[in-house]
Amino acid sequence: MDKHQEFTQQRSIDAQRMAEDLQLREKSLEWMLHADKYKYTYNYTWLGRPIIKFPNDIVAMQEIVWRVKPDLIIETGIAHGGSIIFSASMLEIIGNNGLVVGIDVDIREHNRKAIESHSMYKRIKMIEGSSTESHVIEQISEIVYNRKRVMVFLDSLHTHDHVLTEMNLYAPFVTVGSYMVLPDTFVEFFPNNYYRDRPWDVGNNPYTAMLEFMESNDCFSIDTEIVNKLCITEAFDGYLKKVK
Repeated sequence: MDKHQEFTQQRSIDAQRMAEDLQLREKSLEWMLHADKYKYTYNYTWLGRPIIKFPNDIVAMQEIVWRVKPDLIIETGIAHGGSIIFSASMLEIIGNNGLVVGIDVDIREHNRKAIESHSMYKRIKMIEGSSTESHVIEQISEIVYNRKRVMVFLDSLHTHDHVLTEMNLYAPFVTVGSYMVLPDTFVEFFPNNYYRDRPWDVGNNPYTAMLEFMESNDCFSIDTEIVNKLCITEAFDGYLKKVK
């Protein structure tokens, strides 16, 4: 075993030990709740656009995009555009003919203008409409045609039913060895009624949708190599790798 292999093996061991440390898990959740009082995840940008994510997840996304080198990334939920700008910049670095497709039921005009004026827009296509509507799925099906490596990030409405529907619709687009990522699974681990002004809550969120999806779908597995090391993350068990 060479030095790089030793380093990689020890890193995996340490990450597994972290995942088994329940006290660390409790402290991580406590920190996330405390930081959320100040809208912690709203404080970051990617190449000038707000990207509402924990920095840990931005790094993890970079890792899987670099590893897979997709030529198509599909994202549901655009908001300010930071995530699709991130994905486009990663594809630019990779240097293939990669495209990012962002879908949102309401692309606000000021965000649309900012995204369209960005240097990374050359790798972006935006579709306005619900991610589960048939006309949107038809457009995605046409775009997916002839793409070799497809990755999906599902970050729109966070209710159980909507996410489960998205997973069933978008899972077939994901290529073997690539990922379907579910942000906001952390909702299941926050206090009940924490999001009183939102339709999701404990028992009704991306995490519960993921559990139901995985019960009847053996094509994906949770990538524990990623989730074990994050600790502070919006996507507990939410990095799903397509294995067949």
